[in-house]
Amino acid sequence: MNFSLYIAKRYLFSKSSNNAINIITKIASIGVIVGSLSLFIVLSVFSGLKTFSSNFLNATDPDIRITASKGKSFKFTDSIQNKLVSTKNVLFYSKVIEERAFFKHKKKEQIAYIKGVDSNYTKVVRIDTLIYSGKWIDFSKNTAVVGSKIANKLSIGVLNYGEALTILVPKPGKNYISTPNKAFQKIDVQAVGVFSISEELDHKFVFTSLEVSQKLLNYSENQISAIDIKAAENKASAAIEALQNKLGPDFILRSREQLNAVFYKILNTERLVAYLIFTLVLIIAIFNVIGSIIMMILDKRKNLKTLYNLGASVKEIRSIFVLQGFLLTFGGLVIGISLGSLLIYLQNQFQLFMITRTIPYPIEFKISNLLIVFITITLLGYISARIASSRISKDLIV
Repeated sequence: MNFSLYIAKRYLFSKSSNNAINIITKIASIGVIVGSLSLFIVLSVFSGLKTFSSNFLNATDPDIRITASKGKSFKFTDSIQNKLVSTKNVLFYSKVIEERAFFKHKKKEQIAYIKGVDSNYTKVVRIDTLIYSGKWIDFSKNTAVVGSKIANKLSIGVLNYGEALTILVPKPGKNYISTPNKAFQKIDVQAVGVFSISEELDHKFVFTSLEVSQKLLNYSENQISAIDIKAAENKASAAIEALQNKLGPDFILRSREQLNAVFYKILNTERLVAYLIFTLVLIIAIFNVIGSIIMMILDKRKNLKTLYNLGASVKEIRSIFVLQGFLLTFGGLVIGISLGSLLIYLQNQFQLFMITRTIPYPIEFKISNLLIVFITITLLGYISARIASSRISKDLIV
């Protein structure tokens, strides 16, 4: 066994005659355990939130969205259809119209977005799984599925045939309109379902059939706002590259991550900030390790002199305390990560902490988080041990 490692293990696991040193060492160990546990849990929570959000976005946004590079709409031609069908990794596609509109029910009014979709839409985006009252659109009739906040604001009841939901949009044109009633194109629809996704989206969308939206906006039969695509698993990037080459610069293709770029940027920034904050806390906790090693050096001063007289070099004696500090932090790291892994398992199995009554706090075990914590703790432990062992010199020993 390596000489320095053997002595370091003896010093680490043997009690000192000075009780204060034993207390400082225990405090240092606890600091490393709590620090590594906290950092591992925080990173795992952010991983859980990212996975939870990704699953949530799977039900609200497509893998790929195609829009025109100029203008709000474009014609869906046979050429575009053939290119979509012939592209590898494109599983399903849906034609979509999205436009701001004015909604009126009885005497209540609300501004939101009308979103016209075809019958393939639920193969691309599983919005139908988020309907908590009623059913999905009946494409043979003028029906709509309304966000829960819009439904509450307008007092809309599902399948309430007493009074229809009126959707209005301004008529296109530049001439002055003397009669306000003639300024809007309107259509009546029957609310058949209510969905609940998030505070923002529940206030934002009312889904109708593509035909209803085209009629309301005076669009032609093939005129749409976007094409939403379901790609093969983990193949969205390849599909985007292939489609962009086929469709050319007249169209913009964006992935789900690009559609929600601000959200992912905020989440990644918060994760980085949390990591830096907890690393700073760890650095403060590591000062206890430095103090513990320095106290041990002073306590073992006579033993170090003996080792030096027996032929051990100053470098070898320094390495004893470098290894001691490394072992101290590594032991705390193993215990901290083990406790963190146990807590993640218990949370996922028994849902100990809840966001709401039905949604447990998301947390996910990932090897990448374990490696980040391992590298951070061991690096800080090594640096602290090097700083403490640098106090050893020939004058101190002799």
